[in-house]
Amino acid sequence: MNHHLTQLHPYPFEKLNQLFSGIQPIDLPLIPLSIGEPKHPAPQIVIDALQQNFKHLSTYPSSKGLPELRQAISNWLIQRFHLNELSAESEVLPVSGTREAIFSFVQAVINREENPYVVMPNPFYQIYEGATILAGGTPYFINCTAENNYLGDFDRVPAEVWEKTSLLFICTPGNPTGATFTTEQLQQLIQLSDQYNFIIASDECYSELWFEQPPVGLLEACSKMGRNDYKNCVVFHSLSKRSNLPGMRSGFIAGDSTLLAPYLKYRTYHGAAMPVQHQLASIVAWNDECHVEENRKQYRQKFDLFQNELGHLLPLEKPDAGFYYWLKVDNDEAFAKKLLKEANIKVLPGRYLSRETKEGNPGENHVRMALVADIQQCEEVARRLKNIL
Repeated sequence: MNHHLTQLHPYPFEKLNQLFSGIQPIDLPLIPLSIGEPKHPAPQIVIDALQQNFKHLSTYPSSKGLPELRQAISNWLIQRFHLNELSAESEVLPVSGTREAIFSFVQAVINREENPYVVMPNPFYQIYEGATILAGGTPYFINCTAENNYLGDFDRVPAEVWEKTSLLFICTPGNPTGATFTTEQLQQLIQLSDQYNFIIASDECYSELWFEQPPVGLLEACSKMGRNDYKNCVVFHSLSKRSNLPGMRSGFIAGDSTLLAPYLKYRTYHGAAMPVQHQLASIVAWNDECHVEENRKQYRQKFDLFQNELGHLLPLEKPDAGFYYWLKVDNDEAFAKKLLKEANIKVLPGRYLSRETKEGNPGENHVRMALVADIQQCEEVARRLKNIL
């Protein structure tokens, strides 16, 4: 077996199951706010498109994806992020969910003989670290704290680390913090990439769940610099959060064509092509914004509910975007156990989403609450929390 497998940490929900072992919750229906799995209904137009195309169950999909899907994605990116241009032929690849793509992209990018750094936020989406370890790279964590607006302080990374860096992961809006980068901050990272010749991979899966202003994207920052080849820059997007379709496993990677061409070759062998019926349904999803606006409206209602009903009991800070509260508490594990035992509500201790560094564990004594339940369940959450806090 790959000896790097022994270096992988247990997944956060494994740790959560161990934490909750032996706890007998109060006799109320469980409300899980621990997993970022959207519970809003899937768009009917996408369901209809799937049902109309089941004949393609007998069709092998291509790794590059349908030209019509790549064009729909390109059109969406150009419109949403005000891009000057983006080639559907060479700068867009559909993927079977961004989790799969993030993992496989790291395997294709890393030259394991060099044992390079992959720089990533801390706390972080666990696939960044696992993919790095299994590719033979070394994770380098940048702590994201209230002091740096949960974006990390890139100036504190030593030059010798940047010199050995192959890839930088950013997540905007952040998971779990919801923090977003500005155009200027993204352009500073692009300039840093030019200086040290590393790739920037921007995980933007939560970009459409915003409250006031749509977040800026990495390709948008490139475009505003006149950098229309998107050199060393790629973005990952998904229909899971945007369109409430986590089970369809549909997303894309877009950006620098000189990176996507060899990555496509890797994907041809990897064998993770999206089923044709899912591709055709994805075209419908990317072409429609009405269901996305309705989705945002529901999340706004739930955050307003929590702010109004619980803001005097908990230090709730509404994020820039996304559907998570990153809540500061006295002890994250004790808080999570209390909520399960006394209210049958699951939340995730922040320390499970981050790693210990010289400056400490930035996730410790925070909990992640995913407002994925419907509005009625969120009202019930508010009632239960009022009773125990």
